Amino acid sequence: MRTDISSLIPKGHKFRLSRQAAQLNFIRLDSAYTGPFYSPSTLDSAINQAKTQLISLQNQNGYWVFELEADCTIPSEYILMMHYMDEIDEALQTKIANFIRAQQNPDGSYPLYKGGAGDISCTVKAYYAMKMAGDNTGAAHMSKARDWILARGGAARANVFTRIMLAIFEQIPWRGVPFMPVEIMLLPKWFPFHLDKVSYWSRTVMVPLFILCTYKVKARNPHHIGVAELFVTPPDQETNYFAHVKTPLGKTILALERMGRLLEPLIPGFIRSKATVKAHQWFTERLNGYDGLGAIFTAMVNAYEAMDYLGIPPNNERRLIAKEAIDRLLVANGDTAYCQPCVSPVWDTGLASLALQEADCHERNPQTQQALKSALRWLAGKQLTDEPGDWRIQRPNLPGGGWAFQFGNSYYPDVDDTAVAALALAQSEDREFIGNIERASTWIAGMQSKNGGYGAFDADNNYHYLNHIPFADHGALLDPPTADVSARCLMFLGKRVARHPEYRPVIDKCIAYLRNEQEADGCWFGRWGTNYIYGTWSVLIGFESAGVAKYDPAIRKAVAWLKSKQRDDGGWGESNHSYHDTHSRGECNTSTAFQTALALLALLSAGESDCSEVEAGINYLLRNQQADGFWKDESFNAPGFPKVFYLKYHGYDKFFPLWALSRYRNERFSRLL
Repeated sequence: MRTDISSLIPKGHKFRLSRQAAQLNFIRLDSAYTGPFYSPSTLDSAINQAKTQLISLQNQNGYWVFELEADCTIPSEYILMMHYMDEIDEALQTKIANFIRAQQNPDGSYPLYKGGAGDISCTVKAYYAMKMAGDNTGAAHMSKARDWILARGGAARANVFTRIMLAIFEQIPWRGVPFMPVEIMLLPKWFPFHLDKVSYWSRTVMVPLFILCTYKVKARNPHHIGVAELFVTPPDQETNYFAHVKTPLGKTILALERMGRLLEPLIPGFIRSKATVKAHQWFTERLNGYDGLGAIFTAMVNAYEAMDYLGIPPNNERRLIAKEAIDRLLVANGDTAYCQPCVSPVWDTGLASLALQEADCHERNPQTQQALKSALRWLAGKQLTDEPGDWRIQRPNLPGGGWAFQFGNSYYPDVDDTAVAALALAQSEDREFIGNIERASTWIAGMQSKNGGYGAFDADNNYHYLNHIPFADHGALLDPPTADVSARCLMFLGKRVARHPEYRPVIDKCIAYLRNEQEADGCWFGRWGTNYIYGTWSVLIGFESAGVAKYDPAIRKAVAWLKSKQRDDGGWGESNHSYHDTHSRGECNTSTAFQTALALLALLSAGESDCSEVEAGINYLLRNQQADGFWKDESFNAPGFPKVFYLKYHGYDKFFPLWALSRYRNERFSRLL
């Protein structure tokens, strides 16, 4: 039992546990945390409770998959799709509309993430979807949304994807959207724009969209619902749809687009037919069964609607499967429902496995070991080896060996997921997985970009001028290398280099890239997780794996930055606002279990297990553990596209805190037993 001497401590005094005091359950009075303390048994209990609960959520097939929530754009688009196709499920529509209404900000707008500022494009789609669902435009929530939209210039100021939707529903003229003729499919590879030069998500979304835009398709819209009330200037009179194009390069491309639109009638019919056939064949080859085109919602919907336009009948097997793939993204909870942008089983299973491996590295609990064995075998079975993939465009001679993010996405293995899944297999030390690990190592090493970094799906996808085209107002047309993905590759390959020195040049080049990417204040940007705390965690874990010395100046600078961002309650938090304003990086109004866990893991990897900041962070996690053994973060914790689209991984507040507590226990209390 812990010796309770808190009554002897002057009120407000700051103190911490030393290594020796932790062993004796005493408290030293000389550091920066004020709050309750714990014994080793308290820590063990918290870990065991979280571990047991996590295992209870494992699917019988071995994987974990948690909800992946986005803003109201995706559920709104699901309702709009039903009206486009005239395939309206009234009961489902009601549930989705209930969900959308509940996400509205007090000012009437809809944010891109919980607690965020309103976004005009999201608000326009949410308003239109609610009106489709039967909401009266005079209702208070509709009036507030409409007033908010009009105060910001009206629906004409919405982004490109929203304006394309409005054009399809005949709410704006087609001149209000970028010119994207299907003939783009016939452009040679040397041309400044080519499909091979954009990211995987851009390809899968754009190809069926070329068909929809070229033929100016019209939504069935059986109830003839419009949103003329959302425009300040009547759509036919609006002349400023492309106000977002401001750079000289962008304006030049816009002028060329307008010239192309004028010349469109001169395109020979056989050329248009040839391009249409090529586009159809391209996305048909990648329909991906029940997992859908690209395994992402927007691409699936575009393909489904394009199939309808091309005359593929409703009872066609491929069309039925394409619709089923979309419906599998739905999540229903009582009288509400929403649609996920995709699913994340490989990512969730890989990270959950790493957390459980850390939690069980000394105990070897039979239940945990069985859960891990089942998870790792499931992961091993999901590795992509000989399947065709667009990544072969850059690496035609590289053998397969990656993992996708979703249940199935054979054309698009994910470098990040591959590193996590392969590390989990490698840490098991089970000879059953040697082949999987070797293939993953070769594949990851071969996907390195020339600058030493790694993109998520492609190598050397650095055609930054393409982000100036009018279509790319989201600024996410490409998949360039990023620090977080690169660090994950370092995390895996660093574990391999002792036995495989052939990876040393790859590792050294990646370390050099990451050093160059470090911000002046010591942190790293997080492309795929919020944000600088996530990026800094990624790199410090990678550096540890690669053997970078703990006293390295880059690590010391990162440690100082992390410590400076700790909140008074002992936790860490960071808002997605840091993508919009870098002055707010590493900061938030509240701490979160997820980001506290990341900060702790980063500090522990840097050799900071004895510092007061780590002890305060551990106390934060222990104090905020829920009765069910998990933690509860309300915030969105990752971007899909920074500044444009954000996500909430519902598993992050479950396995990351478990991982952090376990790593801490293994670092400190195992030495005291």
